[in-house]
Amino acid sequence: MALKIHIDSPKVKYTEDYIEAEYEYQTTNVLEDDTDKFTVTPISTKLLIRTQIKVPKLGVMLVGWGGNNGTTITAALIANKHKLSWETKNGLTKANWYGSLVHASTVRLGSKGNEDVYVPMSWMLPMVHPDDIELDGWDISSMNLGDAMTRAKVLDINLQKQLKPHMIDMKPRKSIYYPDFIAANQENRADNLIHGTKVEQLNWIRKDIMDFKSSKNLDQVIVLWTANTERFSAIIPGINDTADNLLKAIEDNHPEISPSTMFAVAAALEGCTYINGSPQNTFVPGAIELAERQGTFIGGDDFKSGQTKLKSVLVDFLVSAGIKPVSIVSYNHLGNNDGYNLSAPQQFRSKEVSKSNVVDDMVQSNRILYKPGEKPDHCVVIKYVPYVGDSKRAMDEYTSEIMLGGHNTIVIHNTCEDSLLASPIILDLVLLAELCSRITFKRADKEDDNFHGFESVLSILSYLCKAPLVPRGTPVVNALFKQRAAIENIMRACLSLPPENNMLLEYKTNLRKS
Repeated sequence: MALKIHIDSPKVKYTEDYIEAEYEYQTTNVLEDDTDKFTVTPISTKLLIRTQIKVPKLGVMLVGWGGNNGTTITAALIANKHKLSWETKNGLTKANWYGSLVHASTVRLGSKGNEDVYVPMSWMLPMVHPDDIELDGWDISSMNLGDAMTRAKVLDINLQKQLKPHMIDMKPRKSIYYPDFIAANQENRADNLIHGTKVEQLNWIRKDIMDFKSSKNLDQVIVLWTANTERFSAIIPGINDTADNLLKAIEDNHPEISPSTMFAVAAALEGCTYINGSPQNTFVPGAIELAERQGTFIGGDDFKSGQTKLKSVLVDFLVSAGIKPVSIVSYNHLGNNDGYNLSAPQQFRSKEVSKSNVVDDMVQSNRILYKPGEKPDHCVVIKYVPYVGDSKRAMDEYTSEIMLGGHNTIVIHNTCEDSLLASPIILDLVLLAELCSRITFKRADKEDDNFHGFESVLSILSYLCKAPLVPRGTPVVNALFKQRAAIENIMRACLSLPPENNMLLEYKTNLRKS
């Protein structure tokens, strides 16, 4: 693969197989005494970061392939690969990847004279091209992808007509359906099921992954859940609290093992990355431990596409500006099948939790505004309104305390084309997770040290997830710009480039004139 960027530095070594960069990673250690005095110690760690250049032949298996998100990302991959265009009432529209961090955003590479130079994020390191991704998946509905696309009512009809011949022969594999975990109103769709015990179902899913991998001659498979939101699973000692207990519980056909956890276990046992795109607690402690033991990646939870993404920006802005949000009220109504499923109380509760926790770290960062344990009143409402379909309406009211007892209220109305926002996020999650599998690190000062990869829990994906999963003992970051900066700066580190800190000190001093 031709590299788009060449770093002219002795700190970067290129071979046929990898890019190796020397990078000095700087952190600060803070000690606080009883008098609120702080001692800050800068710490520098020299790393060697190695990125494999050759990208694998990648397959993606979607759980819920026949749903709105599954059909839309499939349609997007086909439309972009074939460079489709179609007439709408506003004129000719061409396929694109708008909404994708990797393929529609840019990174500041540096400056040329007095002008900044920006390049697509996809140019920073060798990455799988969307056109080369192979798709497959499971669904509890047997409907082919062409008809499922029509059922979803997401895409313009003139685009659907061009896509139908490509999608009519795509049919989801059988999936698993436990009525206790999703809303009862989903039963009418469930005509494409894997029957038997949980062990038999687990083995069936594993065989599906193996069949897909071998039939398409793939190097790597990523499994991604984009099916309905489940209720939360109870964390039960002896059942799902450790990897061995979880596997034993599956053997015993225990009822508290959810469908999404079953797919996560199958993916781990087959050496596959697993990404959870819904807000339920798929990654019970046993599932996390199993992924760590198998050396596989996991990421989630829930796609961050509309209201929550905006909230993570706005609350960060308010708190960073010294303004105190005291009440956040979020109202949603939508009419797609996700909304239909979320009309059941237990499934809504999963969504409520993922949407409510997004402000916590920003609140905790400011001890001037918030006393210990204090946080804004935060209410989330979701209603099912069939007529609006995939065009989710999100309304937010942010009330904040300002100087001398004053109040400021911001009200926002946001219409979110749900699946058209979620689909490029699915692409980004897959591409970034795959990239992480080719990046390894070692201490530069330890000759006998081996290269190590990322943690099994890929917290680098937090930008794309509503309730970001992080490794134990790791701070949760919800502020959107911090999450994006993490992705960009890790890529820069792989090329021995300094982190982008927006300081632009070279333009703020008189030194360049001397």
